[in-house]
Amino acid sequence: MNKPGVWMAAFAAILFLNQCEQQATDTGLSYPETKKTEQTDVYFGTSVADPYRWLEDDNAEDTKAWVEAQNQVTAAYLEQIPYRQALFGRLEELVNYERVSAPEQAGDYYIYERNDGTQNQSVYYIRKGLEGEAAVLLDPNTLSEDGTVAVSGMSISHDHKYLAYQISRSGSDWREIQVMDLQNRSMLEDKLDWVKFSNMSWRGDGFYYNRYDAPSEGDELKSANTNMKVYFHKLGTSQDEDVLVYEDPENPGHFFGVDVSEDERYLILFIAEGTSGNKIRIKDLEADSDFVTIVDDFENDNSIVGNTGGTFYMQTSIDAPNNRLVSFSLEQPTTWSDLIPESEEVLSVSQAGGKFFARYLKDARTVVYQHALDGTREFEVALPGVGSATGFNGSSEAKTLFYTFSSFTVPGTVYQYDIASGESSVFFEPTLPFDASQFEAKQVFYSSKDGTRVAMFIVSKKGIELNGQNPAILYGYGGFNISLTPRFSSSLIAWLENGGIFASANLRGGGEYGGNWHEAGTKMQKQNVFDDCIAAGEYLIAEGYTSKDMLAVNGRSNGGLLVGAVMTQRPDLFAVALPGVGVLDMLRYQNFTIGAAWASDYGTSADSKEMFEYLYGYSPLHNINQGTKYPATMVITADHDDRVVPAHSFKFGATLQEMQTGSAPVIIRIETKAGHGAGVPIAKRLQETTDMYAFAWYNMGYQPPKLTK
Repeated sequence: MNKPGVWMAAFAAILFLNQCEQQATDTGLSYPETKKTEQTDVYFGTSVADPYRWLEDDNAEDTKAWVEAQNQVTAAYLEQIPYRQALFGRLEELVNYERVSAPEQAGDYYIYERNDGTQNQSVYYIRKGLEGEAAVLLDPNTLSEDGTVAVSGMSISHDHKYLAYQISRSGSDWREIQVMDLQNRSMLEDKLDWVKFSNMSWRGDGFYYNRYDAPSEGDELKSANTNMKVYFHKLGTSQDEDVLVYEDPENPGHFFGVDVSEDERYLILFIAEGTSGNKIRIKDLEADSDFVTIVDDFENDNSIVGNTGGTFYMQTSIDAPNNRLVSFSLEQPTTWSDLIPESEEVLSVSQAGGKFFARYLKDARTVVYQHALDGTREFEVALPGVGSATGFNGSSEAKTLFYTFSSFTVPGTVYQYDIASGESSVFFEPTLPFDASQFEAKQVFYSSKDGTRVAMFIVSKKGIELNGQNPAILYGYGGFNISLTPRFSSSLIAWLENGGIFASANLRGGGEYGGNWHEAGTKMQKQNVFDDCIAAGEYLIAEGYTSKDMLAVNGRSNGGLLVGAVMTQRPDLFAVALPGVGVLDMLRYQNFTIGAAWASDYGTSADSKEMFEYLYGYSPLHNINQGTKYPATMVITADHDDRVVPAHSFKFGATLQEMQTGSAPVIIRIETKAGHGAGVPIAKRLQETTDMYAFAWYNMGYQPPKLTK
């Protein structure tokens, strides 16, 4: 039987709207009726219904019709918010300023990104020396009419002759690798497909990379990714001639990373089974020896920072939850010497210009020191304030490095750093179309449910009155050792200048305070993350920043899980919930794309009865209860999200629409030709932010003063 054509899918969507509507209890909205099936799974003797399982099939015509029907309801709801268009216009004004990335040196040339303001994708430029005339190297905006093709990763050959780069289409994690001749800026015929979560590391006239076998047609965005392989690609050959370097068919869920030392002698192999903890092996390519094992378990995080001849430098959390830097030789791979020992702050190290640059997180803000290769501390890099600094990368011969500094109130400013003197100078400073000095950020500390001290940044207009009447967004993540540090967003200004408050909480599960902090928010301790977020909301209310009628909670990905969990555990605490591309079905997340890798943080429902019961106890999808008044909710996802498949959001949204009691709406915003977030064009980013702010204000009953008259 042939599948219906496009016109039949559209007709089915109309039928969903016109003939199968169900009236939400008191919201005034008519949601598309979502059919229910008798699907039930049994976990360790417990039966769990999954009536919306059919929504996991993104290729099915009934799923497509459901998506179309939901988007029509969502569009109609958002379009009637009176200040929505004015808000979008203001966001366009705020983002319209020049932005430049820190340059990367390639011999006599420098390559950097520049956006003139509202370009969907930043353009790559090249120039000879720091004062030379800039020329366009690669403009991703020419690769598609709507800006949905993005460049996502570059690697320059050691002889500076070639540039390999990756292309992502419509936000998918799948990548294509293409190669440019930097001498004449012409494209080579080399093109590699089915690349995912890979770097490109050059040796001679080729490079190492990772890829998967091609998935079955129609399953590209949802099938589990297994059996990653490492290949070497020689320029001028086809992909099917690539040399297989490493695979592990006995462990199909393992992930690999490869790096070639700057001297091109050594191949470094990273092996992981999840998102934390990895093995390291090193191969002498000149001797064509076997791999030498440096670390042979998954208990800690390890990375090779660099080498000087046969001496290697490794950052490791072994016996050091906040990390340390050690040295070793391949002849004695298990004999390590401390160069930079563990301290109270989390350490991250890079090697450049014959020096180490030790970046520490001190209460989620960056502090940087320069060290000699024997570990001796030489300088503290004088950063311009409390914020985040990224960069400090370069070759071993570099004399000058670049880094970018930003904070909640300071846009990304590029600094040039002289290694010999330890002095910084401004290389590029943006000129903003607004006065950032009107706003301030401060850091506070509050107690979580178990008494743990948690840090939180609060951003607002200067002198804002703490009368409990300010609309506030509480943002969190709390997972995978990822740190939320001060970063600039011009879009946030639209919220702040209209009397809003933004709070970013450094929850357990993140990396702000090292390995122990991360561990305290994983697996059977995941509830700590939710308790930390709930306590943050209670603090904001108790201190007069906002009230429960004016508080929104927002997070993306693992942060979407956070929102789903806290809104189902404490629906009375929030007026608005904005779960974005969230992991919301904790019993089945591991069955899709790269989901199995997250088991290191979550555990899985198949691990044990105890683990299943713990996950079942907080899984947002499975803890929506009939008769509960949940916050006004806009579930946000995208049709090409192959990191956290949209089925999570589909099933959660459908269940919430079914169970919601009271007048608060539940809508599902499903972006098209977009993925998990990376590479999303500016136009789509601005529209999503517009809808989030407008939805929040509207459901708080708040009139943004600069957008309404």
